[in-house]
Amino acid sequence: MTGNSLFNHITLVLHQPRFAENIGASARAAWNMGLSHIIVVNPEDTDWERMTKLSTHMARGLLENMKTYTSLAEALAPFQYIVGTTARLGGQRKEIIGPSQAAHKIHSLDRQNRIAVLFGPENRGLSNEELRFCHCTVHIPTVSASSLNLAQAVLILCYEILMAHQEIPVNAEPVSPRLASSFELEGMYRHLSEVLQLMDFLDKQNPELWMMSLRRFFSRIGLQSNEVRMIRGVCRQLKWFITRYRPQPEPFRIPNDES
Repeated sequence: MTGNSLFNHITLVLHQPRFAENIGASARAAWNMGLSHIIVVNPEDTDWERMTKLSTHMARGLLENMKTYTSLAEALAPFQYIVGTTARLGGQRKEIIGPSQAAHKIHSLDRQNRIAVLFGPENRGLSNEELRFCHCTVHIPTVSASSLNLAQAVLILCYEILMAHQEIPVNAEPVSPRLASSFELEGMYRHLSEVLQLMDFLDKQNPELWMMSLRRFFSRIGLQSNEVRMIRGVCRQLKWFITRYRPQPEPFRIPNDES
């Protein structure tokens, strides 16, 4: 079985789901809203009988074609745009948007961009380190309990994606070209961090905190592959210049006791 072909470029990524029932219920929610691709990363339980009991026969095809990874970085590497979800706010979690806004952003992207919608484990959600992969972060507001069941959160995001699609005129042109993949961006961020540390620009106590601001900046812009290559070329040239021309410390010499 396949879902709505309009959404073949969108994949749900469930990071470390704890219960097989939640994977099955998430598959059913996705299927109801026309999405047909699921990835799970380090799942604790993938008991087939319990998954399919909650997915029902309609969404069984999603589970049969579901891909499993042991590394979140590897799972996200091919995607050009990644939407992360969070129940917690504050701290490093800035520039949070709502589900409807995220869905409209997804539909503003050209369909040649592969898009991942990332959900964290039921007991703790996504960590700050895991959210660094994301171009935007979504929070579903609630009145009392701050967090939703995994399948409930999946259903809300998928519903908003469907609604955003129905609001867009049939012949509307996407406003964004094909973006760089997560694999390309992560290589660039490592390269940038290395050079900025050589320049003593980053806080040595917490370089990732400073890098987070750069990640947000580049995510707002939406870099293409050729732009990532250009930035990495600048990094290579800066690294060469710094290592060649930075003053070297004086070599240690044993004091001469002769007077």
